[in-house]
Amino acid sequence: MQPHNAVVLGASGLVGQRMQQRLANHPWFRLAAVVGSQRTAGKTLESIEWNLQEPRPRLPNLTVLSSEDERLLERLKEVNITVAFSCLPASIADPLELMLASSGIAVFSNASAFRRCDGVPLVIPDVNPTHLDQFEGAGYTLACATNCTLIPLAVPVAALSHDFGVTHVTMNSEQALSGAGYELVLNQTALDGEHPTEIEGEAEKTGTELLHVLGDALEGKRRDGNQRTDWRNHPAFSDSKNHINAALVEVDVHCKRVTRVDGHQIFATVRLRQEATREEVLSCLQKWSPPPSVQTCPSTPKQSMHLVEKIDTNAHLWSDGVLFSNQPDPSQDLKAGMAVVVGSVVMSNPTTVEFSAYSHNTVRGAAGGTMWLVRQAYTEQRLPKQQ
Repeated sequence: MQPHNAVVLGASGLVGQRMQQRLANHPWFRLAAVVGSQRTAGKTLESIEWNLQEPRPRLPNLTVLSSEDERLLERLKEVNITVAFSCLPASIADPLELMLASSGIAVFSNASAFRRCDGVPLVIPDVNPTHLDQFEGAGYTLACATNCTLIPLAVPVAALSHDFGVTHVTMNSEQALSGAGYELVLNQTALDGEHPTEIEGEAEKTGTELLHVLGDALEGKRRDGNQRTDWRNHPAFSDSKNHINAALVEVDVHCKRVTRVDGHQIFATVRLRQEATREEVLSCLQKWSPPPSVQTCPSTPKQSMHLVEKIDTNAHLWSDGVLFSNQPDPSQDLKAGMAVVVGSVVMSNPTTVEFSAYSHNTVRGAAGGTMWLVRQAYTEQRLPKQQ
């Protein structure tokens, strides 16, 4: 199948550069345009400082288009863009993402602007891939990835919920500096440990999104009463008939920033509906894998979870689900950094499991996870056709 021409919405940000990195050699997509702010608009891509730790891959030397250009859509159509990967702040994502999605360009967003809006799938491919069936459900070709902190929690909790049922989740996070973008990563004071540890709104967002991705997709009238509904009102999606019934699970989430460049680690206690042994829990986590419908994507890890006795945040950052890499080339190896690492699994009683989990927040939790969403639209040929 001919690669689709793609645009990255985000020229110089951390996730935007991660996305450019992943598109450098992607078999499904060709980087054909980049959109940036007024600060970067008009510059060539190679003139913008590359701030990722890995070397800049060979990229087309595009001129950055302005997100405020009134002729932006026309310019994207001129180069036959059919797919957009959005790495924008929420304030810019709305209305830019809607403009592109309503024009027929398929938008896969790492931004938070439309998360949990009716008719916009919010998907972790190895947790709730069936929610992507709602793609185009509101008349827009738009889907969203979740908050990066949710990934190391949601993947093991989804597996436990499937096998044993889950009634309560407690989580404490230790989140990397890169979760705030380049602002802290390039700040020596922050690298020396002087930075805010509190992350405003993060705990609430993580808990709400967990219940959403574990919930049931509905069609037709929203349910109320004893059902826990979960949606955000947005006028663009007021007519959507696709809704989510959030999972009936109690959550208690606490988040903080730590002095580490990359990698979000969480410490969870999960109460199960059914009794289980440690061996049964380990087997549950080990066998959990992406459904066949998402395994064709080049970003799919070899296994969803990589089990270890104890997590080493330096050695275990880049896992493909089977092997760890110390010097990965993310522009060539699209599976590196895409697995969730799980360790320190303990049964404090037959219905309570404790564990730690770890994932690469700008790869699995951002650029790589967002790109993974394309699998259904691509494999079912639901992307706009190339001209």
